[in-house]
Parts: sequence; structure tokens; C-alpha cells
Amino acid sequence: MSPFSFETTPRIVCEQGAALRLPELLQSYQARRVFVVTDDGLLKTGVLEPALAALRRAGLEPVVHGKVLADPPEAVVLEAVRHAVDCGAQLVMGMGGGSSLDTAKLVALLARSPQALADIYGIGLARGPRLGLVQIPTTAGTGSEVTPIAILTTPSQEKKGVVSPLLYPDMAVLDSQLTLGLPPAITAMTGVDAMVHAIEAFTSRHKKNPMSDLYAVKALQLLHANIRTVVSDDRNADAREHMLLGSLMAGMAFANAPVGAVHALAYPLGGRFHLPHGLSNSLMLLPVLEFNLSHAQAQYAELGRAVLGETGDAHDAAQALIASLRNIVQAMPYAHNLRAAGIGADDLPTLASDAMNVQRLLTNNPREVQYADALALYQAAL
Repeated sequence: MSPFSFETTPRIVCEQGAALRLPELLQSYQARRVFVVTDDGLLKTGVLEPALAALRRAGLEPVVHGKVLADPPEAVVLEAVRHAVDCGAQLVMGMGGGSSLDTAKLVALLARSPQALADIYGIGLARGPRLGLVQIPTTAGTGSEVTPIAILTTPSQEKKGVVSPLLYPDMAVLDSQLTLGLPPAITAMTGVDAMVHAIEAFTSRHKKNPMSDLYAVKALQLLHANIRTVVSDDRNADAREHMLLGSLMAGMAFANAPVGAVHALAYPLGGRFHLPHGLSNSLMLLPVLEFNLSHAQAQYAELGRAVLGETGDAHDAAQALIASLRNIVQAMPYAHNLRAAGIGADDLPTLASDAMNVQRLLTNNPREVQYADALALYQAAL
């Protein structure tokens, strides 16, 4: 066995209604002023109010910052950092989707250890220490609650990542009650996003290991079995709990065995056209699966056997996996090709050029991707 290391969030709480127990869960931090990072849309639904009220009743002081935007621009993150510093935040708590959780990571770091964002894009460049950090996802998709990664949009409309062990949260709280009523399209996009995390971690060319494989397989089993249910039934708390756990496990997998070409090609779609990250991944998933098949058939076959119970040879099991994923994606309530998402053929060369800049991820793909390949993949997704 090749040497490997595996890191993740040290404490994970999975419990329906756990958000109402936050005062108990936060006792060890000995923090009174809790800086809550979220977005305005989620605040307006009122879904967070019971948890916030529980904090207030316990004598804690939640300071809510509800200005996070999707694919958060640098300016949005820096505004949140200033707010945290000005209010004297003692603990940071992300509540929401991946953008809120990613923003919370950087707030916890930069409010305690100021440094320029431009200096810490990349791997292992951030300096600590940071404030305490608790993450509570309200979508089952990004797995950000167990990853050391925060993705931002730069002023040049590129999506860049800060990757550092400092960004692992102290605790992740999974409460499916917070995901009830999530619109079908968002449920679908985030669910497919999590499935991509599991698949790409399992086929990663670098750092793939027995533990990342274990979590990737279990994640895909949970997600594949429940995604249709949660898209059609927004009140099924048990199925949504399975999706949250699947998303978290996929996050644990790809935090240690990083993602590849699906994500690399998805990033320009978000950076230039502001497509939701889960939709971007879904649009690129099937073209990349077909592209990688010559190099990843054995791994796709393993997933096909684990998820679908396939008993045929590697070719048949791999094809069955791809067919099943195609059926799921095509049944989801959102755009199924780039053209339907507002992207034309003239946009593809620029997208391909942008994708080639995401070498941090492309290097993990089981098959090498050149510019001509990236362009062909976008054309296949058109």
C-alpha cells in the first residue's frame, strides 16, 4: 500500500433538530458573540430563526451577516471580514450553502490573522491562527463543512481557491430539518454536485487512498439512492438526512483525493456566466465521464458494482454506471445543455482557455486534458 494521510473535520454531529441544540454544542468554545455567515435569501425564508432564537435564549449574541453571494466575489468576503472584526466576533458559524460556508472559513481566518487574499490563493499559503469555526450546511452538495478549501471569484472573473488545513472547521452540524422546503432545482443541482465529488475523488490520479475510496463509495450509494426522492418530496427529512450525510462523505473523500476535469471545466461556467456550481458540474459530468472512460473504466466499473449491484464485466459495469447517471441528470429540473443555460458556440474557445488555467484540478484527472480536449468537451455539452 502506498503511504497516505487523511484529514477531516474533527467533530461531526448528524441529528435532526441539532440546530436547536447549538447552545449546548457550542459550550466548549466559551464564546458569547457568534458571527453567523449566511445569505439574504436563506434569512428571508425564516428557516434559521429557531436556531438563532435558541442561541439568544441561552445568553449568546448571534451577529448575523447575511450578505453572501453565490460564487462569492473577493469584495463580499472582505466586507464580511470587516464586519466580524468590527463587532468583535469570538466564533464564526457558517449557515447555508457552499458559498456561505466558504466565506465563513475565510472570515474565521482573516478576522484573526489578516493577510491579503492575493497572497494565499493556492495550496498551503495561508497563515494562522484563526477563530473557532462551526459549519452548518443547509444544502446537500458542496461538502464544504469537511473540506480545507474556499473558492472565490476574483475581480477578473476567475474562480480561485484557498486551500489550507487551517480551513478545516472545528465542527460540522448536519440537521436535515434545515433543508426541508428547499426548491427542487437547488436540491437537484447540489445533489448532483455531491455525486460529482464522490466520482472524481474515486478516480483522482493523485492522493486516492483506501479511506477516500471508502467514503466516496458510501457517498455515491447514499446520493444515488435518495436524489430522486428529495427532488420530488421537499419534506422527506430522512431522505434529506441521507443526502446530507452523502454530501459530507463525498466532501471527506475529495478533500483528500482531489477532484478533476469536471470541476476544472465547471469553474469557468461559474466565473464568466455565473451559473450555479452544481449546474455547471452537472452540465460537464457526462461529457467528462465519456472522455475518461478509456482511462478509468475499471474504477467506473467498481462504482457501478457498488452502487447498482452490477455483476457483468468491467465494460458493462462502467457503461451501466454512466447510463444510470445520465438518467438521473436528464430527470433533474434544470437546463441539460450549455445552450439551454445561455451559452453559445462562440463562447466555447474562451471557456476552454479558462479551463486550461485550472491545472490544480486538471492534473488530478485520470486522462490528460489539452486545450483541444477541453474545447471538444464543451462542444459535447453544448
